[in-house]
Amino acid sequence: MDVIEAKALSKRYDGLTAVNNIDFSISEGECFGFLGPNGAGKTTVMGIIYCFMPPSSGDVSVFGMNVREHPAEIKSRLGVMPQENNLDPDLSVIENLIVYARYFDISKKEASSRAWELLDFTELREKSGVNIKDLSGGMKRRLLLARALINSPELLILDEPTTGLDPHSRHAVWDQLNLLKSKGMTLMLTTHYMEEAEKLCDRVAIMDSGKIVTIDTPAHLTSLYSGNLESVYLTLTGKSLEG
Repeated sequence: MDVIEAKALSKRYDGLTAVNNIDFSISEGECFGFLGPNGAGKTTVMGIIYCFMPPSSGDVSVFGMNVREHPAEIKSRLGVMPQENNLDPDLSVIENLIVYARYFDISKKEASSRAWELLDFTELREKSGVNIKDLSGGMKRRLLLARALINSPELLILDEPTTGLDPHSRHAVWDQLNLLKSKGMTLMLTTHYMEEAEKLCDRVAIMDSGKIVTIDTPAHLTSLYSGNLESVYLTLTGKSLEG
């Protein structure tokens, strides 16, 4: 079953084509990655999928529902971990989770139970009463992941989930995502880290200037082009992943 299906998807802003006539589908239980530098169109695709912005043309369905016609129903069934830190700086760690749960009509009792479980999952229980400004960068990323899971989503969307993290914190997030994947959750992520794509993704879509250059497994791509995903990107686009 395809959780996401996009056909001839495009997004234009005042003469700029951010996403240019792309097709892709993501199966249930798959981890699908969009690989490319900043400006490739990855984040725009994400925004359309989680109904933050409408497509300019083309058709996109999530859980079999059109993103234009059923945004509320789609949003209720997915979790989003944004690239930027948009945690509430006036609330503690646990309060950020419990307050966010209200957007999904989760009772306070249930929200509290889920919040503590997620703090255990992300190894933040000892920081439950700490203010956001006193967390490290890695802790903030893990809290954003916990928040994205508060509504028990069927699809988890992650925009550059480990940007700015040190290697240890990055691997900690990868371990948590791989555990979610092992439990059957569908994941969709953007990244410009080759190792991240290789560690997490079943398939990757390589993007350049709003277009999908190819979709394949990381292992097959690296075997075809005799290198890692960075050299694959350079071979296919003539560009570096650094942009």
